[in-house]
Amino acid sequence: MRRQCTLNINMKAIQVVFDERLLHRLDADEEVKRFGRSAVLRRAASEYLRRRRTQKIADRYRRAYAEGEGLGKEFDGWVAEGVWPDE
Repeated sequence: MRRQCTLNINMKAIQVVFDERLLHRLDADEEVKRFGRSAVLRRAASEYLRRRRTQKIADRYRRAYAEGEGLGKEFDGWVAEGVWPDE
């Protein structure tokens, strides 16, 4: 199997420590075999940061509208519909 490896000049190699069991499970994954550990871990880190950003925005809205009645019944469920742009 030939894996395509692209290295962006803006990428930096880092050291990450995994316990052997987790590393074995990671290496057994088909997507990791196809794209490589680095690509999968980059995508996982990006997804983690996106979720954290979305959660922080939602927390700010909750705090901002917690003291009053909030946005009102007409806006119930809007958080599930919102799409936040990437920074």
